[in-house]
Amino acid sequence: MKFLINIALLLLAPSLALAQFGTANHAVTVQVATITVLQVSAGSVNLNIASSSAVAGQDMMSVSDESTTLLWGTNSGGRKITVNSSLATPTFTLKALAVNPTQGSSAAEAILTSTPVDFMLNIGRTLGTCFIRYTGTALASQGTGTDSHTITFTIQAQ
Repeated sequence: MKFLINIALLLLAPSLALAQFGTANHAVTVQVATITVLQVSAGSVNLNIASSSAVAGQDMMSVSDESTTLLWGTNSGGRKITVNSSLATPTFTLKALAVNPTQGSSAAEAILTSTPVDFMLNIGRTLGTCFIRYTGTALASQGTGTDSHTITFTIQAQ
């Protein structure tokens, strides 16, 4: 009897090894959302036009500051950075320029108003930094005063 059981097991073993006892499957999707990150290094910049920055006999006075950096990151191609001011009608002129960008290219120096203008072009799918050169200009004939701006940088499609 034991002999017959062993023979039966030997005959059934190959078919048991090939038998499927059940399978299951499901779909898995990996989705990556658009990532855009911007950070400005300094909280505030003060541009003071005083007698030390004025040249005798000239009406135009200016002062510049390059102590602020802009850091950005994006995983989307075909992007640029724009800049604008919260002040719709400033008394004095404020300009911004991206200096020494690690990615992309600097747009021309921009006069800041409430309308966004190009600041950086072709920033690509990467991280990057640049210094921000702010330049404030005033005519002596404009008198004295203070313009307070809130500057906004935005990553958007090029």
